[in-house]
Amino acid sequence: MAKALFITRQDLVTFTSANGNLDVDKFLPYVRLASDIHMQNYLGTELYEKIESLIEAGTLTELLNPNYYNLVNNYLKDMLIYWSMVEYLPYAGVNITNSGIFSTQPENSTVLDKNRVDSLIEKSRDTAQHYTRRFIDYICFNNSLFPEYNSNSNGDMYPDDKADFGGWVL
Repeated sequence: MAKALFITRQDLVTFTSANGNLDVDKFLPYVRLASDIHMQNYLGTELYEKIESLIEAGTLTELLNPNYYNLVNNYLKDMLIYWSMVEYLPYAGVNITNSGIFSTQPENSTVLDKNRVDSLIEKSRDTAQHYTRRFIDYICFNNSLFPEYNSNSNGDMYPDDKADFGGWVL
């Protein structure tokens, strides 16, 4: 079953450093991964599935569902764009084929070293966490508008209300 996406290709190329030549087929798995891991973690299963159903039904509009429309367009899109970048960047430029795993390098370009890629990932994570904190502040203040946020049960994921991962402490 195909899952509804909360963002579009245009959102990615407009609001990130990804250019218009971005291969959607290569990026799409990381949008789905970021949705399943990060978005569902902060929305909880019930609210996540409610928004998916509105998108699939074509009813996520300002007129029909203004609260959900506002939530997606003013909070969730920004979160998902940057969580998707966090998941995608380690694999950007990597190709996995029947011949093996390799990276490609366009003419007149240089491959970034691991430290530079890691810094891009961390910058994307910082941005994603910023938008996630904004979402958490909004949803905590307005959770009565979204009854699904607090209605998770059994095997559902319950919403996480902390956006920061400060790293490992040993």
